[in-house]
Amino acid sequence: MLRIIKKVISACIRFVYRHTCRLIPVKQDAVLFLSFHGRGCTDNPKAIYEYMCKQDEFASYTFIWALRNKQPIPRGKCVCYNGPMYFYYLARCKYWVINCKLPDHIIKKENQVYLQTWHGTPLKKLAHDINVNEQTTFYRTKMNAEQMKSTYDRDVRRYDYMISPNPFCSKVFPGAFHIDPKRLIETGYPRNDFLSQCRFDKIRELKRCYGLPEDKKVILYAPTWRDNCYNSKGYTFTLQADFNRWKEVLGQEYIVLFKPHYLIVNTFDAEALKGFLYPVEAASDINELYVMSDLLITDYSSVFFDYTILNRPVLFYMYDKDTYANDLRGFYFDLEEVLPGPIIESEDALLKAIVNQRFEMEKLPAFHKQFHVWEDGLASQRVVNTVFLRK
Repeated sequence: MLRIIKKVISACIRFVYRHTCRLIPVKQDAVLFLSFHGRGCTDNPKAIYEYMCKQDEFASYTFIWALRNKQPIPRGKCVCYNGPMYFYYLARCKYWVINCKLPDHIIKKENQVYLQTWHGTPLKKLAHDINVNEQTTFYRTKMNAEQMKSTYDRDVRRYDYMISPNPFCSKVFPGAFHIDPKRLIETGYPRNDFLSQCRFDKIRELKRCYGLPEDKKVILYAPTWRDNCYNSKGYTFTLQADFNRWKEVLGQEYIVLFKPHYLIVNTFDAEALKGFLYPVEAASDINELYVMSDLLITDYSSVFFDYTILNRPVLFYMYDKDTYANDLRGFYFDLEEVLPGPIIESEDALLKAIVNQRFEMEKLPAFHKQFHVWEDGLASQRVVNTVFLRK
């Protein structure tokens, strides 16, 4: 019953918004920030916001963050995502800084500016680049391929700018999103300024804040979601990882930070692994986890594109590689040729690679040349100069 009431209230709010938003005047010095549909103050929008807060040119600006869980925002205001004030500020703010798709019912007026930062360099094929048979469905709504692609098309038509983090994305995004290349701004990702500039004393400070032991090496395990794995609660991911075994093999030298994709729903007994396994909120700022970690383990997530800026090793635990490539999305490039670390398909081999430090670090220089040429710690400045100052 409560669920039905919430749906009715939400529908009423959207109805009022669509019929009144054009009556609300646009405030020229107001910016709305949204990251992962309100799951946190994170990612590229956070980096742009923090940079703007430090610049005198924006001292008079109003900064609005839309979040599912309200929290104090320095130099800004927090509103509830999908609440009445969220829709008010969508109509009121001159600028939108957003890293995810907006739904169809959102209206952008001609005198508003929509900066789509996106949230990663794609390994997996995106939108129009996904080639599947006619029976394939997407997301929990089970929309077909054409319906899925149309959700991108409607949002892309609203973009004024879209960030490209590297030359690879400048080639991929126009075809995947059907976006005019002239709307791409080739700046690098603002969120990676933190990685380029991070100092050792900041890493020690973060480890103390997270309660991590300083005498152990840190493994960050960050798997992504699977398009075809979901239940009534959300997308699920069945871990192909026996953390008790990991502790037995690695526990003397390592601890593990477990950071799932925000679309993943999972439960496991963390209490039995206390002191070795440190689960992290899916909506937490992954940049902090990167700099605290000595090794990244991932699968098909784009996290490794950012992590390797730190010149640290990555292991690709792809136990379902063939299924993922053939039945789900497919990849943009040959994995064996481009990935900056070994592909591992069994848990035994994964643990052995860690113990024996089989990391293939020699692949990193070529990877940097292809994907990190704009990562110099100044991406936020370039984005703000282009979008807000028109330099």
